[in-house]
Amino acid sequence: MWLGPPLARGVSAPDLHFPSKPRQRITVASYPFREFIAGPEHRPGSPTIELKDFAAHVVEKFNIDKIEPWTGHFPSSDEKYLEQFRAAVEKAKAAIVNIAVDGEHSPYAIERSEREQAIAFSKRWVDAAVVLGSPSIRTNLPPAKDSPPNLERTAASLLRVLEQASAKNVVVNLENDNPVSEDPYFLVKLIERVNSPWLRALPDFCNTLAAKDADYAYRGIDAMFGYAYCVTHVKSSEANSRGRTVHVDMAKTFGFLKRHGYRGYCSMEWDDAGDPYRGTADLIKTTLQYLS
Repeated sequence: MWLGPPLARGVSAPDLHFPSKPRQRITVASYPFREFIAGPEHRPGSPTIELKDFAAHVVEKFNIDKIEPWTGHFPSSDEKYLEQFRAAVEKAKAAIVNIAVDGEHSPYAIERSEREQAIAFSKRWVDAAVVLGSPSIRTNLPPAKDSPPNLERTAASLLRVLEQASAKNVVVNLENDNPVSEDPYFLVKLIERVNSPWLRALPDFCNTLAAKDADYAYRGIDAMFGYAYCVTHVKSSEANSRGRTVHVDMAKTFGFLKRHGYRGYCSMEWDDAGDPYRGTADLIKTTLQYLS
């Protein structure tokens, strides 16, 4: 529930219409396939997939017609390439539902130039989302070298991004990824502070679980689902920083999703050792069971 009028000015609120059939609610993230997609993390000797062809590849391999590309896979963000990418997605009769945006600059740094670079980067990908026809982006909050996480500075930076995003009908999502700068409870406080329907939570099933104790993590994920709108990252397991594999209680986590009435997309983001194709197929099967 929003506690008052949004602080970010622009269109009053997003009005996305999500499909109700379980398979139509599933999207596949490009990040798990980084060893196969052309780019800096491509593994020599592996087959090579061009990002613009990823949607057609996902349709062929998984019978899923929605994708979530990661900015690390974009060979270019200029308009010409983005238009080519959109045309290829449309040719595959698919759609982009979110862009996972990873920048290097912190929106809460004490140094103003650092914050300005973070704001400009997020705004650039808001514009890219418009060209690609994506209704949302997930922007990250990298840690600052000169400050611990700061609520007020982060909120002020995001408000400037939201001025542009709301005017262009693009939702901005925040994910519980980095355990320092994107703790789920910090994100919830941040979303409440900004108080705009254009800023939403993107709950990741496993990131916090891999960094914190289970009780802390599940309460955090539950809290984030209270502010989720258009996308969540579905994972079943992940290796933590100590090399131990953490397994998600899928029934509990999907229970949070249902209890909060979440109607958005579920993005398959396999992030464990092994074959991402098999892992993604297993995640799709599990998700269909819980969404049905």
